[in-house]
Amino acid sequence: MSTPDENPVIGPRALARAEWSAFRSGRGRMAALLVAALAVIALAVLPALSTHGSCSEGPVEVPCPTDPLDPDGRPVADLFSFAHRPLTGDGSLTVRLTSMTGTITYPPPDHDEIVSGVVPWAKTGIIIKDGLGQGSSYAALLMTGAHGVRMQHDYTHDTAGRPGGVSPQSPRWLRLTRAGDTITGEESAGGTSWTPVGTIRLAGLPETVQIGLFATSPGDLTLAPVGLGGSIGQVRFTQAVGSFDNVTTAGGVAAGPWRADTVGELGHTDWEKFHRAPGLVEQGGTLTVTGSGDIGPVGTEGGRTSKDTLVGLFVAVIILIVTAARFAASRTSAGAAPGGRQLAARALVLGGAVFATGLAAVAVAVPLGTKLLRDGGITVVSAGPLTELRVIVGTAVLLALVAVLALALGVLLRRAWLAVTVLLAGLVLPYLLVVVPLLPDAVADWLLRLTPAAGFAVLQTLTAYPQVTMHYAPYAGYFPLPWWAGLAVTGAFAALALGFALRRAPDRPDASPVDWR
Repeated sequence: MSTPDENPVIGPRALARAEWSAFRSGRGRMAALLVAALAVIALAVLPALSTHGSCSEGPVEVPCPTDPLDPDGRPVADLFSFAHRPLTGDGSLTVRLTSMTGTITYPPPDHDEIVSGVVPWAKTGIIIKDGLGQGSSYAALLMTGAHGVRMQHDYTHDTAGRPGGVSPQSPRWLRLTRAGDTITGEESAGGTSWTPVGTIRLAGLPETVQIGLFATSPGDLTLAPVGLGGSIGQVRFTQAVGSFDNVTTAGGVAAGPWRADTVGELGHTDWEKFHRAPGLVEQGGTLTVTGSGDIGPVGTEGGRTSKDTLVGLFVAVIILIVTAARFAASRTSAGAAPGGRQLAARALVLGGAVFATGLAAVAVAVPLGTKLLRDGGITVVSAGPLTELRVIVGTAVLLALVAVLALALGVLLRRAWLAVTVLLAGLVLPYLLVVVPLLPDAVADWLLRLTPAAGFAVLQTLTAYPQVTMHYAPYAGYFPLPWWAGLAVTGAFAALALGFALRRAPDRPDASPVDWR
């Protein structure tokens, strides 16, 4: 029977130092971390250096158009037909909307096919806006194609009013009232009894703004099949037409004719040129406004995101999986499999080294890659400094979790190559299948909920807005889980695997060796 002096208990710090020394002295481990970090940085920088955005008008190269920015600096859509007058100080605009119609144009080869109707988020109604500049602050009370009356302001805010449609037999009365910085929207079925839809405050609204009637209509989204049941979005040109009568103003709204303008450029499509031009038609007390476009936030069509600078993440993940699985197979100094306490120290050392390396690499790759893309004329959708910081730190955490998971699988499966194969199939392959895209959306969503690949949700910086027509799929940068939940799923896999590995590890460092090849 051994005595305490013959087999002393090594403290946690001493174990961690010993495992760190073993990690550093191991064949190629530090080099593997360096290569993984360089892959992340290089594959952010090199593609950005070779990417250049250019546009032309005939043989002449011109600056590419960019999305306007809202008062908070976010890229937005702001394109519509506007019949307006100046409003100085307080005042109101009341209208009766009698019809909302529109058209949907099929692209080639079916471009001659025109369908009557409006898309679900086509909009027509009344609006108060800080001038005619794109991206300026606004508040609008509007009718939609399929979502009833809404009050929207400053691109991302949306409040529902009464559902239903509009027709000459069932018109909708709309009223916008300004009192200082406060805008109130009301609706009515008959123009006598009014129901509030919303009251909002537009901070910093100038004394004189523009008030009037508008129409806009986003593209009609259709899904084209690709791959093994996957789909990609295609957009068709649409128009919306709103007809108004009983148009009355009060307060500081200027008198005189309504001025017809477009916010942004409209009228360039063949349909607009040869069929129905955007703008305003006044006849017999009825004002008819025709327009296309949208007013709201934009998604990936507004440019790239920080996720696009992290292509090298997959190379780094593969390197780290192989390195961690081989580290699991390394013997202790006594020539035996690591004991439970040694394995815990090994996981701590590995996770910490990978986190530090990943944090340094991603902290260089994201801002540098983003800057080079912008310098090349590519629009990069900014998510704000706090979100970018979350992506950087979260990606480093994800890499550390993947390394610990590979280590634990190496211990459980006792074959480094088998652990690598299992983790590539359960982590890398699911993500590659859904971002290409190859699989149906429902399958892709479940893969990113139930596999370790869920942690890639930490790369998401885009927000899904129900009032914006988009294909909200992983390939477009939209994940089924929020970033923290996805990271928690990957963390749960790592914790579960490590827990089983600790239970399976021998109790003593000098226990009988096993076949770790």
